[in-house]
Amino acid sequence: MKRNSYDRREFLRGAAVVGAATALSPLVPGYARNLFGLAPAGRRDAIDLAIGQARLMIDGRSASALTINGSIPGSLVRLKEGETATLRVRNDLDEDTSIHWHGMILPADQDGVPGLSFDGITPGQTFTYEYLVQQNGTYWYHSHSGLQEQQGVYGPLIIDPIEPEPFAYDREYVVLLSDWTFENPYSVLANLKKQGGYYNFQRRTLGDLVRDIGEDGLGATVSDRLRWGRMRMDATDIADVTGATYSYLMNGMAPSSNWTGLFRRGERVRLRFINGAAASYFDVHIPGLRMSVVQADGQNIQPVDVEEFRIAVAETFDVIVEPDEDRAYTIFAESMDRSGFASGTLAPRVGMTAPIPERRPRPSRTMADMGMAMDMDMDMGETDMPGMAADTSATAMPGMEHAGHDMGETSADESVPHGSDTHGPGAAGVAEASRPRLDDPGIGLGN
Repeated sequence: MKRNSYDRREFLRGAAVVGAATALSPLVPGYARNLFGLAPAGRRDAIDLAIGQARLMIDGRSASALTINGSIPGSLVRLKEGETATLRVRNDLDEDTSIHWHGMILPADQDGVPGLSFDGITPGQTFTYEYLVQQNGTYWYHSHSGLQEQQGVYGPLIIDPIEPEPFAYDREYVVLLSDWTFENPYSVLANLKKQGGYYNFQRRTLGDLVRDIGEDGLGATVSDRLRWGRMRMDATDIADVTGATYSYLMNGMAPSSNWTGLFRRGERVRLRFINGAAASYFDVHIPGLRMSVVQADGQNIQPVDVEEFRIAVAETFDVIVEPDEDRAYTIFAESMDRSGFASGTLAPRVGMTAPIPERRPRPSRTMADMGMAMDMDMDMGETDMPGMAADTSATAMPGMEHAGHDMGETSADESVPHGSDTHGPGAAGVAEASRPRLDDPGIGLGN
């Protein structure tokens, strides 16, 4: 049952957020306060966004960043389903720019992708986006020009629904996760082109080799290392860009800045998680609180209660939590490769903090993760598949053609073998033995 009417809920939520902004004002850097600048639901006047360059304090250091309305992330844009949105984007840079409205249903010429749907926004120019808002939910927007997104051109986008939502809550916060590098992003890209593992400082060592021999035996360990070597891949290659160069931010703030969302005990708090990172996946949990996921990528879903979720680049998840104690809770977003984290706090009062969770060891891929059936069977405690060659590199194995294999007879515990003669020149990119793994929580989340 809805606790109150839609319009009254909107007023109360807006008042709660503004109240939080007022209370937190001394603690929140100017570039993060734009997240509290909610546009009234159903507004009809134009929204102005100016893309420029500024020096900001990020993770305790001065940085030259690209900004939207002077901040990272940019101003929260709030629209309402059914209205015609008018957004004026001014380019104050000395290079072309753009804004892409991620996940929005739009006419092609309003999508904001230079070279595809429009020419881009040249220096000094103002481009007016105008479109009918045909959906609702949590989304975001970002530049589609060069590597400007990595440099700070991104922001949250919320669309309020016409009809009441199928879940109730008392207040809400945007939690926008991102990654920041003090290096020139084009240098980062150049480094990755020269060496894929340039930023991976968590590779397996001699100590790992000794440990694995002790646990799995000499033969199995040497065989595993040789297989990875034949593939010219790294079992610890979890993220292309890591905490070696990245600072991980929550609403533009590093963990030391402690972004804080206030609540009253017993309230239902909606957290709109957005992954605005350029290259980072995050594993998110709030120790002491279960989360009810109610929306994914702007779509309402049957609520799912979780202790943790993994959010990929550009995804959004809306969760509802119910803090029932008069204490602070840490919102913890750990990078998937465990090389760093973003964090903030849910608290009943300003200035409160909660402990940072114990850091987990970095995960390591197995042959099962790479679609290599031999290691799948080893992981499952089974014997090798009939006809499986000992060499499980990405070459075809005789007698295992995909053609003629009855997919309808494949159970969840079976592998589906693939040969080379039915897939054409792309066969090298096909897993030797694909296997349903929908019940796998993900690399690094097994426990």
